[in-house]
Amino acid sequence: MPGTISGLRVRPQLTPDLRAKLRESAERTALTGEPDHELLTDFRKSGLTATAVPAEYGGAGGDAREVNRVVEELATVNPSVAIIAFQHFAVSSRIAEWGTEQQKSDLLPLLADGTHLAASAWSETGAGAAKQNLSSTGTRRTDGGWELNGAKSFTTGASIADLYLVLVQTEQPDQGPRRAYGAAGQTFFLVTADTPGLVPDLSLDLAGMRGSATGFVSMERCVVPDENRLGPEGRATEIIAGVRDSGATLGAVAIGAARAAFDLAVDHAERRGLTERPTVRHRLVDLATRLESARALVERAGARTSSDPGMTTLHSKLYASTAAEEICLDVARMLGSAGYVTSSRLNLLLADARAVALMGPTNDLARELVALTWRS
Repeated sequence: MPGTISGLRVRPQLTPDLRAKLRESAERTALTGEPDHELLTDFRKSGLTATAVPAEYGGAGGDAREVNRVVEELATVNPSVAIIAFQHFAVSSRIAEWGTEQQKSDLLPLLADGTHLAASAWSETGAGAAKQNLSSTGTRRTDGGWELNGAKSFTTGASIADLYLVLVQTEQPDQGPRRAYGAAGQTFFLVTADTPGLVPDLSLDLAGMRGSATGFVSMERCVVPDENRLGPEGRATEIIAGVRDSGATLGAVAIGAARAAFDLAVDHAERRGLTERPTVRHRLVDLATRLESARALVERAGARTSSDPGMTTLHSKLYASTAAEEICLDVARMLGSAGYVTSSRLNLLLADARAVALMGPTNDLARELVALTWRS
């Protein structure tokens, strides 16, 4: 667990031992397509799970800059675990921002020490990237609790999470102007994995993020008390709108994957004596410049220094994920036949970088969200 030295907060660190285990796990899960439970046990014990939890609840008190830093470092060796961590940090932050005092005191210490891993269950088939037209529902019971029914898709952490932040429709959406993300009448609930009626399903066979336990989560007559509701009833869009303003960005995952690909290019060039050629050196510099530019935008998002932090977060996700995919492709061209084998780590990194563009908000939706700000 993170602590303090002479009043200074100690930042969670990725140790050499955990780094080595993460790299080995990435190779294994690329073949199996299944989460590595042994590795995740080590991650729970690492102290990294405390990153986004406020210090008063046993956490490290990290801000968005710290979240982005930790996620990037994880992604350099294992993007699948990086995205699991990103979702865990996101749920921790939402509870810290919107939770009741009881929710904070009950859940945040467990999220900090790794007893609980958290996941977001927002997406579902037919709702689109904008999370509208949800078919999953929450119905108020006579005892004041709620019954949740429906199915969520592309939930990272399905089956390994102990706590899910679930988005459902609790009222009929009004007929007013459509929102860019989410819809009126939606509500968030905190649902523990042992709740009867909640069933994860890992039947998805993904091309990338193979160890991320991304799958489906179904809810059938899943009963939770009103105390498990996060935030105001029917006003989940307010929570969603604040997510990107936080500065934590999926761009950090993309940067980690791009860094790893760039390191492969440098290693390839050095082992073959290619760095003696100016053309090769200059190609590597161009890659490094693109990587550094994307990283700077991610860091700016985390620092929240722009006049519109939410827009900067969207731009950082867009640019970093696009740059990461392009960097991986350029490295593939540099490696030639050496990178054109199934065992090449570069192929895994390319698939992982591509996955970031498809994660919420997807790049196309992010473009729409930015473009909406230009309309009068």
